[in-house]
Amino acid sequence: MLDDYQGVALSLADWSPLVGRVEVRTLREHITDRDDLVADLADCEIVVAMRERTPFDADLLRRLPRLRLLVTTGMRNASIDLAAAAAQGVTVCGTASSPTPTVELTWALILGLARHITTENRALREGGPWQSTVGQDLHGRTLGLLGLGRIGTQVARVGTAFGMEVLAWSENLTAERAADAGVRLAESKEDLLRHSDFVSVHLVLSDRTRGLLGEPELRAMRPHAYLVNTSRAAIVDRTALLRALRDGWIAGAGLDVFETEPLPADDPLRSLPNVLATPHLGYVTERNYRAFHAQAVEDITAFLAGTPIRQLTDG
Repeated sequence: MLDDYQGVALSLADWSPLVGRVEVRTLREHITDRDDLVADLADCEIVVAMRERTPFDADLLRRLPRLRLLVTTGMRNASIDLAAAAAQGVTVCGTASSPTPTVELTWALILGLARHITTENRALREGGPWQSTVGQDLHGRTLGLLGLGRIGTQVARVGTAFGMEVLAWSENLTAERAADAGVRLAESKEDLLRHSDFVSVHLVLSDRTRGLLGEPELRAMRPHAYLVNTSRAAIVDRTALLRALRDGWIAGAGLDVFETEPLPADDPLRSLPNVLATPHLGYVTERNYRAFHAQAVEDITAFLAGTPIRQLTDG
């Protein structure tokens, strides 16, 4: 089991159905070196991967000839080459996951940015000034959602409850679908960016969405607006985002996803004063983890019985 950062994988599920059938070991530290990873997994016939933390491309799969079952937490994992896995004779299975934790973290970031929570908390703890910032109201402001799927729709409901006007846009979103979610369809991506005080990204990473927000888009945002990304880092052009934050094109950003994870210690996103960042916590809650690991046990048990469940297929 890979990337068990908190060391909780074995305690949040009942692994007893596998006793005597599978030797289970967990790796808490993320392994970035490909050779080290191959060495650690060389004798493994089953691997459980946590989300997209460890890419399983064709090269890595070829170097793991003993591998027969790859379980990923969640039912979508863009870091696994499903076609290569099939060609290698590796069965890939997933687990259920809930969108609710990511919705909640999205609002934690929005509220943290709007009310300068980390700045004020740090000052209070360190004996700094008593009140040094003026927060932004949410009521009456405009929330722009890029994407209105399971997560975006729930984020929209909370925005409406706060009394915000909610706009939404994606390439295939219709006015009817937006109305069903209680929001208004923006005329275009640019229209949404120009009129939103908070922009939150809830799109799936694909060839169409990679780099969707670049310099022109970030410059189109209001100088007092905040960008929140709990989806995938590559949807926002990193170079353009750093310029936007440093040069004041936008007021700041709330980020839970990064192109390199864990984020390097010297990465500027760790130290920019107008960034509120969390270490990809969107899905990291007890309920989600219990579901991940319990269903990983189910996937393994079914595979050993010759009847795999929750199989992922290419396309």
